[in-house]
Amino acid sequence: MYLPTHFQETSAARISALVADHPLAVIVGQGADGIVANHIPLMMDRDDRLIGHVALNNDMHRILAEGAEVLAIFQGPEAYISPNWYPSKADTHKAVPTWNYAVVHVRGTIGFLHDAADKRRIVSRLTKMMETRTNGADAWRMGDAPADYLAGMIDNIVGFDIAISQITAKTKAGQNKSDADRAALAVRMDGQGKQRLIPEV
Repeated sequence: MYLPTHFQETSAARISALVADHPLAVIVGQGADGIVANHIPLMMDRDDRLIGHVALNNDMHRILAEGAEVLAIFQGPEAYISPNWYPSKADTHKAVPTWNYAVVHVRGTIGFLHDAADKRRIVSRLTKMMETRTNGADAWRMGDAPADYLAGMIDNIVGFDIAISQITAKTKAGQNKSDADRAALAVRMDGQGKQRLIPEV
């Protein structure tokens, strides 16, 4: 990832928040026949690994070897930035369109989990995270489904974890602009509900 110093995201709290708030990651890996990419919801398990699962019919667990290196890409908020928004444009006309965004790249090695207890634990944690966020006290629970139905669903997935070797994060939010231009961007991003892209002024 192209990462100028002024766009490097180094806050562990902001990185963790982006991963938690945008759990649908793209997992990219290299198989024998080329690159494979899948869109899979993931969550952090402690600070050193990600967990998730795929459908048994998803060939990712057959294409990628046990211990293969993968890249998980978490895409946060993004926004087109018009030059017309910068106060400096009226003075100098030295402004061009750009795109601001926040993203986290997580590199690591993948291991697949076929044991029913491991798969149930992963599904339970992912479900609890998303249901609590979505439905609060009315969250759906795995116990709400018939036991035999749930067991069949668990049989038809493959769990995995990714042992993290490197995390790289980028927040491109106009950090290289003047105070006045950053203030103008802050108003625009706040108005679009993209507070994570509000530059520090």
